[in-house]
Amino acid sequence: MPAAFCRSFLRSREAALLGPATIPEAAIEPVSEVPSFRSGADASAADRSRTVAITLNGGLGTTMGMQAPKALLHAAEGRTFLDLTLCQAAAAGVRPLLMNSFATDRAVRGALERRGDAAPIECFCQHLAPKLAGDDLAPVRVPERPALGWCPPGHGDVYTALSTCGALDRLLEAGIRYAFLSNVDNLGGWPDPALLAFFVRSGAPFLVEVVRRTEADWKGGHLARRRRDGALILRETAQCAPEDREAFGDARRYGYFNANNLWVRLDALRAELGRHGGFLPLPTIVNPKTVDPRDPDSPPCVHLEQAAGSAISVIPGAAAIEVPRDRFAPVKTTANLLVLRSDVYGISGDGRVEARREPPPVELDPERYRFVNDLEERFPHGPPSLLDCERLRVEGDVRFGRGVICRGPVTVVAAAGRSVAIPDGAQLTGSIQV
Repeated sequence: MPAAFCRSFLRSREAALLGPATIPEAAIEPVSEVPSFRSGADASAADRSRTVAITLNGGLGTTMGMQAPKALLHAAEGRTFLDLTLCQAAAAGVRPLLMNSFATDRAVRGALERRGDAAPIECFCQHLAPKLAGDDLAPVRVPERPALGWCPPGHGDVYTALSTCGALDRLLEAGIRYAFLSNVDNLGGWPDPALLAFFVRSGAPFLVEVVRRTEADWKGGHLARRRRDGALILRETAQCAPEDREAFGDARRYGYFNANNLWVRLDALRAELGRHGGFLPLPTIVNPKTVDPRDPDSPPCVHLEQAAGSAISVIPGAAAIEVPRDRFAPVKTTANLLVLRSDVYGISGDGRVEARREPPPVELDPERYRFVNDLEERFPHGPPSLLDCERLRVEGDVRFGRGVICRGPVTVVAAAGRSVAIPDGAQLTGSIQV
């Protein structure tokens, strides 16, 4: 790995050796208000031509049992997350750039070749970090499966990787001045030209999109202000001490959370990287895992990670903007995926995901529907209609037929040990025991 990344990783390991890095309640204060974005004029064609949309594309979706890139998963209307992401960039008139990982790069490049785009889509790879033993933070070694000893270091690695691969210098030399960063599984986060115009006018070197927090968002990182210097920061769940958990979860006290959509001035980024030895000194997140992500009984380990949004606390003059909730629509579970594929959402001509109504909450039996293949086996004809559904909960082994419609609150419970089928065209409402 490049020297700059090695310095960054060793700094993270030293921080982890000191114990959990928490941000105490006494060190921060709430942010009562940030500028709000609703609509506005689009950026000029010149500014769009000076912008790159960087998609963080390193995930395999292991929490959903996948071994292929999440980017290549069918998202909606027969198109993958990658298809929709590239369509959004093209419609916005900005240049696409993909940050892959060692686990996704080969398959994603193969998919791009099959697409046959008129202009090649550029990719670069984030770095590789050793998985560490939880007790002494020594590198994990798996002689019979060496690849299991390595992991991506979180999407905060994007800044260092962009520089070490040479892409940052190439972009600046080509006249690219602005970058939009988002995760491939957040189809709500697209490079909106009106938001680009706001960012250009703001003069800020770094801008984080935040969304109004609700009680349901207690797990997400929230926006706060550091008392000692007034800088904005993001405090993640892992950075909250047990005694501060009640305050952390108070959506009235901390009213904004990170939507994971970021805007960056590339010249300011290069200057900050140069000031810190080629990397940004982002907070370290110690993420407990198992050595084999698909085997919960494999030995425990930790991944040392950094979050891209935490650069708000490192880059002087960084700012935040409140955006509509629909810019935060991540797909982290099979329940999220079921709703995305349902008639609640439609795909516009420019690849944007548009909700026809507020998405209903969906709970699927975690033992029966945890993985994508489980979901597709039990919904072989696609999701039921959820347009008139208030909420859907499924318990047990239930297989849904074609054209099923859910209305109002729906709970379907299969008796223990039974595998049951909902017939084609069934209309479900209320509580159903089968």
